[in-house]
Amino acid sequence: MTDHALVLFSGGQDSATCLAWALDRFPHVETLGFDYGQRHRVELEVRAAFRERLARENPAWAARLGPDHLLTLDALREVSDTALTRETEITMQANGLPSTFVPGRNLLFVTFAAALAYRRGLRHLVAGMCETDYSGYPDCRDDTLKALQVAINLGMDRRFVLHTPLMWRDKKATWALAARLGGAALVEAIRVETHSCYLGDRTTLHAWGFGCGTCPACELRQRGWEAWAADPGKDETHD
Repeated sequence: MTDHALVLFSGGQDSATCLAWALDRFPHVETLGFDYGQRHRVELEVRAAFRERLARENPAWAARLGPDHLLTLDALREVSDTALTRETEITMQANGLPSTFVPGRNLLFVTFAAALAYRRGLRHLVAGMCETDYSGYPDCRDDTLKALQVAINLGMDRRFVLHTPLMWRDKKATWALAARLGGAALVEAIRVETHSCYLGDRTTLHAWGFGCGTCPACELRQRGWEAWAADPGKDETHD
């Protein structure tokens, strides 16, 4: 359908916010997660609870929320040697990228999402990549994703539209967007039901959510929360 969407939903803060963004705009929204043997696989385990809470607390969105899909990409782990696919220390590498960078991950995710959308008859792809407040991953860059959209549309002979609503938002603005879309209820659902910590730690609930509090993902989420809590003004970034 030309106005139906598929959200790449990992179970983290960014993709959860993107799911709310899509439900606010499209009449039918499906979700897709990927199991690639990630170290923080707990993110996959929280996806269902977040979807259920979102539907329970917002009946209008519940009517729009379609089925969830999960694809296994074991090959990605096989070709990767990173801190997200191995029990190794998170460090900065000689190339300037953190060891959490999984080469090709987002390229594969979007391509498989488009393949599923092709079969499901969905036109809009929504993903949480961002180059404003991130770890420097080259496959999160706007230029990368625009080029990928062109390649996918040529290769599949479709006119998919790839939306990245967080591309120019930092984490403070991402919390603000959630507040604008769903108020305090959505902010709280994201805070307690989603998972961003690279180490998969859900033993401690901080003000900003569960996590180890020391990995790069936790640090980004914490800084964004604290900046937003100190100045919870409206999200002024245009969609």
